Amino acid sequence: MITFLSHHKMYQDSESLTRFVIEKKGKHSSGSLFNAFLDTLYGKDCEFVFSSIVNCYLDYAFVSDAVNCLKLAKSSKDLNFARFYDTCGRVVDCLVDMSDTASGFRFYLDVLGCGYKADIRVFNKFMHRFCKEGRIDEANKVFDEMAKWGLRPSLVSFNTLVNGYCKAGRLEDGFRLKSVVEESGFVPDVFTYSVLINGLCRESRLRDAYLLFDEMCGRGLEPNGVIFTTLINGLCRNWKVGKAMEMYGKMVTRGVKADLITFNTLVNGLCKSGRIGEARNLINEMTRVGFKADKITYTSLLDGCCKEGDLRLALEVRDRMVREGIVLDNVAYTALISGLCREGLVIDAENLLREMTKLGLKPDDATYTMVIDGFCKKGDVKMGFQLLKEMRRDGLVPGIITYNVLMNGLCKVGQMKNANKLLKSMIDLGVVPDDITYNILLEGHCKYGDPDRFEKLRGEKGLIYDYASYISLVEGLAKSTEYHEKR
Repeated sequence: MITFLSHHKMYQDSESLTRFVIEKKGKHSSGSLFNAFLDTLYGKDCEFVFSSIVNCYLDYAFVSDAVNCLKLAKSSKDLNFARFYDTCGRVVDCLVDMSDTASGFRFYLDVLGCGYKADIRVFNKFMHRFCKEGRIDEANKVFDEMAKWGLRPSLVSFNTLVNGYCKAGRLEDGFRLKSVVEESGFVPDVFTYSVLINGLCRESRLRDAYLLFDEMCGRGLEPNGVIFTTLINGLCRNWKVGKAMEMYGKMVTRGVKADLITFNTLVNGLCKSGRIGEARNLINEMTRVGFKADKITYTSLLDGCCKEGDLRLALEVRDRMVREGIVLDNVAYTALISGLCREGLVIDAENLLREMTKLGLKPDDATYTMVIDGFCKKGDVKMGFQLLKEMRRDGLVPGIITYNVLMNGLCKVGQMKNANKLLKSMIDLGVVPDDITYNILLEGHCKYGDPDRFEKLRGEKGLIYDYASYISLVEGLAKSTEYHEKR
């Protein structure tokens, strides 16, 4: 009936019926539907009907059925496969976007084997997909396959593979391919240099990145904002913020406009280096040139202020974020909590912790531990243990640092029995004490134990590494004390 409707130029009805049949039959129905198609061929109408069937399968995302239709048509003696090349084109486009890239490329080679014309753009797309998936060797195979089909790789082909190598950490292969680019008569462009410079910066090879930058400029290529930002980011990550600001100066001199990413990279670098005043000046500059500070900008500034001990300015930044409708994230809250704890404002830090949870944010174990440490330093060990319970309730598993903080709190207030109980409890939970744990305990015994045994305990600090040794030492000293008392 589908072919009959097409034969009588009732194309819309034919397509509607095709859609209805495929919707009812569902996936894996291409075999039976194709056989029915062959049984009712009407000369020229077969091209329309076949395309309609394949397109309908694609519309329903039954890609495997569409592919199978092409395979069946290719192997059929009753059909001239060349008539279906346009249909192949749409299938190939869908295959490039399939989750199974390898299957898509294998079928594409099958289609080419039937005489379908090879297209460099399709090869490049498959290469890009493989590279994006981190399957650089598969992308290399696609690259090598081009010549077999009479294609000459374009600069886009080379750049796609160079980019893939660099992202996979295979920088030397990327440079090897750059040499092949030049030997093939191509001139590396800004993109080629950009990905290689980025790869060098990621490996902290800044000197080589600078040399490559100079080579690019020497060839008359104008570095763009991406390259400048890449270099600036590499310099900031390696604590060379002064050099990063110099590179920003070169960027401005060359007339290359910085974007928000560039400014945020510099602000973050300046704040991490404690150069808060320069960071604030840069934020004012970015505002003048039309960029609005975002969450990343403010969070970097807030974190920097807290680390430099300027809590007042940090809170001003927080208030400004709230006024501008910017929601604080985990990083911002953790920075503020850290700053408050450092200043001894542990109640305020706890209030921020509560605020985080109310907003649906999840404080991590480090954030909880900072607040626990703050309470323990104030002598409020009970509150520290309350927060430990909350950590567990929230699904966090306290580690050795958290337990050492609590242990230190107990020992500082002379609760040595509770400290020993905590030691046993953490071992039962699978948390292995370290030398810091035992040194905290020994210091507690030195301070609150028998003064006559002080020097003996002090001499053992740094030498006790396990529970058995610790218990042996403490119990031995206790028995020794009892013996001397009896005498």
